[in-house]
Amino acid sequence: MESGVFGTLTPLQDEMVNLLVGVGMKRNVAKVLVFLSELSEASSREIERGTDLRQPEVSIAMRELKEQEWVTFRESKTENKGRPVKIYSIALGLAEITNILEQKKRQEAESQISMINRMRKCIES
Repeated sequence: MESGVFGTLTPLQDEMVNLLVGVGMKRNVAKVLVFLSELSEASSREIERGTDLRQPEVSIAMRELKEQEWVTFRESKTENKGRPVKIYSIALGLAEITNILEQKKRQEAESQISMINRMRKCIES
């Protein structure tokens, strides 16, 4: 699957983003995750261009993905004297992340069903 050019995701990537949003992931996080899943690595600037997100939006999405330990990064020195550039890569494949999301949703559903069952017992008492 090939990423669209500068800010446009392919129809399949768009569908994957929409599915991730449907199970509760924030849209910007889903866009970054799907974009990165197609590449071995990408700089913040490449992620901005590829997802049509602004720098602060990419930073927020990356923070969430790093907290989940779904992405890793390294720093690469630039030829200029500025700050090193962060190069990101996905730490887990989308299949593994999908399994994690499924397990989390199953646990949430089981917890809610348990509360409903406890509510029934309270009503019957």
